[in-house]
Amino acid sequence: MKNKITILIIASMATLIALSGIQAYLVESAYQLKKRAFIQETDNAISDIDNHPELDSLVDVLAEDLRINLGDYKNKRLTKVEVIQKLHAKGDSINIPYMKRYNKELKAIDLGYKIRYKREVSSIVIFNGQEADTIFPIPSQKDGAILGENFENEDSHIIKTSRTFTEFNYVVHENDSIFTNTFDVELKMRDIMKITDWKSIVYRRMATLLICSVLLFLFVVGLFYYSIKTLIKQKKITEIKTDFINNITHELKTPLATLGVASKSLKNKEIRNSEEAFDHTLNIVDRQNTRLQKLIDQVLTNSLSANDIVLSKDTVVDNEYFDDLIADFKLSTQQHQLNIINNVYTEEVLLRIDTFHFTTALFNILENAVKYGNDQTEILIETSLKGNEYKIQITDNGVGIATEDQAQIFDKFYRVSHGNVHNVKGLGLGLYYTSQIVNAHQGKITVQSEIEKGTTFTILIPIN
Repeated sequence: MKNKITILIIASMATLIALSGIQAYLVESAYQLKKRAFIQETDNAISDIDNHPELDSLVDVLAEDLRINLGDYKNKRLTKVEVIQKLHAKGDSINIPYMKRYNKELKAIDLGYKIRYKREVSSIVIFNGQEADTIFPIPSQKDGAILGENFENEDSHIIKTSRTFTEFNYVVHENDSIFTNTFDVELKMRDIMKITDWKSIVYRRMATLLICSVLLFLFVVGLFYYSIKTLIKQKKITEIKTDFINNITHELKTPLATLGVASKSLKNKEIRNSEEAFDHTLNIVDRQNTRLQKLIDQVLTNSLSANDIVLSKDTVVDNEYFDDLIADFKLSTQQHQLNIINNVYTEEVLLRIDTFHFTTALFNILENAVKYGNDQTEILIETSLKGNEYKIQITDNGVGIATEDQAQIFDKFYRVSHGNVHNVKGLGLGLYYTSQIVNAHQGKITVQSEIEKGTTFTILIPIN
């Protein structure tokens, strides 16, 4: 049974992890879709800005300056580095009016969030027939930004790439001759934008999905926890019931066996002819019958809940009540090595209790102290008054109760030791009955214990 539950828990956890992984994958896919849709939305919104006539005219100025510089490069008046430097310088000179117009158009669109924009050159290559001469990029020149804001490309997005293939004319001075020559230029450019806090915007747009996913995940985890907890609880209840049946069977076997022997003895002529033997056997039958009746009454009475118990309260003086309680308990146990220390509150306090039920409840605690005590059992009974609450503490020097058992010792049928045979016999109803009696008196009971250091039961009841 234990292995089956372990396998079930492992399988359930594996299923939960798999479902969590699938949910995480779906959320991630939805995030990527939302991200692409948002970037595409922004791209579509600003796509017309690049086609503005004023911006195009400024870009044409930049292209014309590049054509002249490339011609000087072909005439060996400029190096590749100087061509790019002049390109950047020209870009800086027209960047202010360019961005002024760009931001004006961007403001007119009113996106609702801030974006940063730049245009950069990614490649410049000159072709002479089949030969290619790369002007940019080269190891010493890697920065291709020419227009817009200066920012790192991390978390940025390329919104447009362009590739133009143009034929340029340039004047060649060779010896005393002047003539015009041509060359082909491949120019690659790209527009890059960076949306401020784009992740926050995407997450906000996914808020409903994220909240529902989290709530669904928590619900599944809660359902899994509740199911496993219920399963374990049911398993414990089954074990406790099985243990109770075994215990009650064990308790009933002895008087039944004795009754069987006694009843057979009564059929013996010698016993029937002997008045003394006959009376002795009848006394055995009577005692075992009384024992069986007490066992049945214990099961029936101690199974009652606090709401089922009808109290008949009397007014008693605490000092007198505990003196009688201790005297009766000592007489009933007849254990020579038992020491009960009476430390009852010195001033008289009137208690309104059902003396029969309350005494039985306290006897259960005292009997446990003796059952699970050592050879030199010592019990301390202390009482005190605080406000309208009367406090009763019963402390023993017995074996103690493990921490994991303390929360369950007041449960019905629960016993710290399990199995069919116990060194200490019982049905697991005594402390349950005690807690129900205390609850019926509108009080509460708690326990504190350490293994091999003893146990303290604390009862609080109202005195009014």
